[in-house]
Amino acid sequence: MKPRHLEKTDAGYKAYLYVFYVCGCIMSASLVFGVYITTLEWIENGTYVMGEAIHNTAVPVENFARVTTWIFFSTIIGWYCVTRIGWRRTAGDKIVGAKMTLLQLMLLGFSIITLYEVLYNFTVLNAQITAGVINGMVPDIDRLSVAYPDPDRPWNLVFATKMFLAGFVISTHAFYLSIKPRKNLD
Repeated sequence: MKPRHLEKTDAGYKAYLYVFYVCGCIMSASLVFGVYITTLEWIENGTYVMGEAIHNTAVPVENFARVTTWIFFSTIIGWYCVTRIGWRRTAGDKIVGAKMTLLQLMLLGFSIITLYEVLYNFTVLNAQITAGVINGMVPDIDRLSVAYPDPDRPWNLVFATKMFLAGFVISTHAFYLSIKPRKNLD
């Protein structure tokens, strides 16, 4: 029997579609919440740490999963669902030649940049934890930040590591899909 690709008439197609919609709702709700809570922090303090407010919020109950974990999970699962249900848009000879070459180079560039950012943020996070332990004070890991790239708008290191890791997984998977043999539309 010849292997088939996922079609709109398959039961699995609807499952991937519904999971994608759930992931989209999670990402949208996280975005709205993040903008809201960061705006409140900005109004109250005149400053904010990018990602700290959503990283320090647990959903649905305390000590369960943080909003950043839900974003991380939903972006990767949502991306996978998109690749399963949207394969026809890129299959066959739809993207060829120079366009495909440019797409592959862009995806490879995104993979390299996001890998660098994951390693950078993780290294800085580990360095700050180690420095705190050496000084005899175990730091609150969830509140560690780095004033990079803008000193006026620091990033929470756990948030940055998770977001860039999700970006690395997605861009690397997209690069892999772009270089593997193309699916036939038949």
